Amino acid sequence: MNSSAPGTARKPVHLAVYDTLADWETGHATAYLARTGHEIRTVGPSTGPVTSIGGLRVLPDLALDDLRPEDSSLLILPGADLWTGTSAAAAADGDDLAPFARKARAFLDAGVPVAAICGATAGLAREGLLDDRGHTSAAPSYLAATGYAGGGNYVDADAVTDGPLITAGPTEPVAFAREILRLLDAYDDTLADAWYRLFHDSDPRAYAVLAQAGAA
Repeated sequence: MNSSAPGTARKPVHLAVYDTLADWETGHATAYLARTGHEIRTVGPSTGPVTSIGGLRVLPDLALDDLRPEDSSLLILPGADLWTGTSAAAAADGDDLAPFARKARAFLDAGVPVAAICGATAGLAREGLLDDRGHTSAAPSYLAATGYAGGGNYVDADAVTDGPLITAGPTEPVAFAREILRLLDAYDDTLADAWYRLFHDSDPRAYAVLAQAGAA
């Protein structure tokens, strides 16, 4: 487990929150980032309350327009019905959340990491951010439906990191968190692997590795 150098301030991790966000997809990542000293701040379309798929009401810390890449160490984009228009309240083709995909472009252009899971990967595909980067999602056909040009870069894996971009499908919140913990140096490769084996595979031997390192 790594910490910031003396005298340096670690920038917050920003978790995007919006109506119909999938509660379960980012909890492993944000919980263990917080446990390793990372501040988590929520960013919404505005500072008005949003409601998750599970009915949780969240009051964002700041509005999307006020988020600057230089003030952040990572932007996390969870899935949501609004990304794909499957909610009755959703606009067609995820237009409601397109500003979050545009913000992801600003982050990547500035060299600041972005992590997207489930429907958020479709939003990035529509924005053209997956055309030239290795990535994964729910299935190749899911992203192909967006009309994007990156099908040749699709990787059949639980989660994929390509430079500053992490992607994962909806059934892989633990792998998604593993990649985030690695990318932000919250855990080294050995601890990230043990953490994954504990929470994904229920491997009791992995707990011993974490406990010995003081990371359990």
